[in-house]
Amino acid sequence: MSYTVVELPTLKSGNVSIKPYFDSQMSNLGLEKYGMALHDGVFHEEQLACIEQNGIKRYVTGLNEFAPDVKMIKDPEAKEAKIKEIRTVVSQLERDLGANLVEPDDAEFWNKIKLLAPNNYEFWNRITIRCGNQPIYLDPVTDPYALIKLYAIEAGGFSILAKSYEDARARAVPPKFYLDKLIDTVSTKTEVKKLKNKALSELQKLFDKNTNKLFYVAKVVDGHSTQYKKSTPNDIIYDNMDKFINGEGVETNHKRAAQSFLDAAALDMETLKIKTLIKDATFYKFIAPKVDGFIYHIDTSIMMGRNPSDCLEFLRNPLNESVLISITKGVEKFWNQ
Repeated sequence: MSYTVVELPTLKSGNVSIKPYFDSQMSNLGLEKYGMALHDGVFHEEQLACIEQNGIKRYVTGLNEFAPDVKMIKDPEAKEAKIKEIRTVVSQLERDLGANLVEPDDAEFWNKIKLLAPNNYEFWNRITIRCGNQPIYLDPVTDPYALIKLYAIEAGGFSILAKSYEDARARAVPPKFYLDKLIDTVSTKTEVKKLKNKALSELQKLFDKNTNKLFYVAKVVDGHSTQYKKSTPNDIIYDNMDKFINGEGVETNHKRAAQSFLDAAALDMETLKIKTLIKDATFYKFIAPKVDGFIYHIDTSIMMGRNPSDCLEFLRNPLNESVLISITKGVEKFWNQ
């Protein structure tokens, strides 16, 4: 019999470790200021997740081809590849830990697997993760238990631990720790930096070549849009937009702030101006919602729609030009002060 050491994409991502997750923008008893997820000397330990249904226990290992997440793979080729990957890893681990040689393509594969069998509760019950503020480095290439933990983490087997930095950021309730695969984590972190740099570059272009459009962009993205008048120095608008893109404005999420600036800058002038008019007209009470849930032009009592998007389409319509002119005259009086 010949056995080949498995080479998987997850093992080619550079250094693999478990690190504490913290967001400097979110309060965590002040620990976020020091790059800590827990108080010094504190550890969280968790056993591998186990789901019991109809009296049958199923551990979330990532190494069970009968698990629901594998069964739900619709693409036949992808499903076959996943099953082959699982069997190859299990075969290798069974050989290394249990001295039991079973070929991945054996027709009786799971009947011959002993140690890593899905129903070997005594083995899986011993798989735990203990995490603190210091990184835990995993070597899945040479350490069989590190390989087991890697698959379990990526399958969601530990609630305190996200399967990636991106997964940690996306969770409504941030986890305390995340699996750090160097290339993937760096890619996720630089994604926001690239977006911010792109937005800052667009800001500079508007400042240098189109300050009129910059005025409307600032009004659209800034929560305090009425602070901007035609007389507001361009340097002040530039400085405020720089702060906004860097998450220092009404939107503190850096990614969303940069993206909203880019989205606004990509709009044509007509759309930008009408969106600005709607925003300021609402503040100055030229338009307002009534008890029926619709927004009305106050002077004429004409219904414009249920939300700003409806109002935008309403004011785009040439048939409603008189309302657009009325709102424009009213709002521009404040802009020209």
